[in-house]
Amino acid sequence: MHIYFSGIGGTGIGPLALIAKQAGYTVSGSDKQDSLYIQYLKKHGVTDIHIGQDHDAIANTHGKEPIDWFVYTSALPLENPNAPELLFCKEQDIKMSKRDELLNVILQDKKLKLIAIAGTHGKSTTTAMTIWLFKQLHIPISYSVGAKIPFGDMGEYADDSEYFVYECDEFDRNFLAFEPYLSIISGVSWDHHEIFPTREEYQQAFRDFIDQSQHAHLWEEDAEYLGLKQNEKLVILNSQNSSIQALEIKGLYPRLDAWQAIQAVHSVTKLPIEDLMAHINKFPGLQRRMEQIIPNLYSDYAHTPEKIRGGLSVALEMAAENNQPVIVVYEPLTNRRQHFMINDYKDCFAGAAQVYWLPSYLAREDPSQRIIHPEELIVRLADPTLAVPAERDASLKRTIQSHLAKGDMVVCMVGGGGNSLDEWLRKEFTD
Repeated sequence: MHIYFSGIGGTGIGPLALIAKQAGYTVSGSDKQDSLYIQYLKKHGVTDIHIGQDHDAIANTHGKEPIDWFVYTSALPLENPNAPELLFCKEQDIKMSKRDELLNVILQDKKLKLIAIAGTHGKSTTTAMTIWLFKQLHIPISYSVGAKIPFGDMGEYADDSEYFVYECDEFDRNFLAFEPYLSIISGVSWDHHEIFPTREEYQQAFRDFIDQSQHAHLWEEDAEYLGLKQNEKLVILNSQNSSIQALEIKGLYPRLDAWQAIQAVHSVTKLPIEDLMAHINKFPGLQRRMEQIIPNLYSDYAHTPEKIRGGLSVALEMAAENNQPVIVVYEPLTNRRQHFMINDYKDCFAGAAQVYWLPSYLAREDPSQRIIHPEELIVRLADPTLAVPAERDASLKRTIQSHLAKGDMVVCMVGGGGNSLDEWLRKEFTD
């Protein structure tokens, strides 16, 4: 079967393309721009990728080997319901779906039990930690994670695996397409407002997801937020458990993620918690989660107040060991988010010595919404003097170099993909 992936450079589609190739399918695809993820895929054997999502490119691919299934990113029809690739597939009567339908077919065909990690924040780290534990235990595992990991590909299919560990995103209600064997909820706070216009709709989606899971774990704070009580299939975890603080992992939020990964693997393997704690303490991290670019310069995938607090919890513990001030460079992810989050930042940068606030990274925007500039967001902070507007330019590079020269710890918080602050950092400071 020939599967064509549109948006193949995305963190949801890309790993699935790898899995499909390893499972024996012919794989090709496209993306609107080149990126580090695209280069990663090419290095890992997915080479038939076209930059630009136009009619001629997909027609050319189809002419060489007929496409059986067109799998597209949720952003494609949202940005353009008449996208050229969609129209071509309709003309050619090619099967079309989002990624969830294909993954469900793979799960069914390969008889895999789904361990789904969902949540507004922490799901990439929790997913990666769960995969790490299985690998450390030498238990075959198939998986998909939305970030590069140093101990495997972003997506992997193991022919002898019993479980599939999946970073299960709520965007476009993707996670509601699955009926997991075990669901792990890493944290819940209202997000993806264009899909869930009200907080109540967002909460109900998580309740529905938990309801259609055979087993589920979540924190007591999230259970209260969702109005859920523990029952025969729902395990509610205590975030104050003393064993969590005993973990040798920097940052409160990563320790919470680690504890959920431990509980997930323990529930399916029954191996001692103490043994799993010893393995998780050696977790090597993952890309863009307090990832060191060069000494004292880090990239972190933080783009909501909760993620910012989580990233700072790690940075401040790391910096305290060397008595360093923490400098933050922040690039918000999407202008549309800012319309909902404008009053939520408040004290989320508490502990940082200075914040440089960049214009928002634009993606899947509503053209009717005005652009909110950094100055308007900064004044909503509890302490507006903490932050100053900045641009991603030569001046910012000099500013970062100045802080590094003084021995400061610089953390760049960015959620965007291609042509984001993260890619700029890697180009300007490592090339």
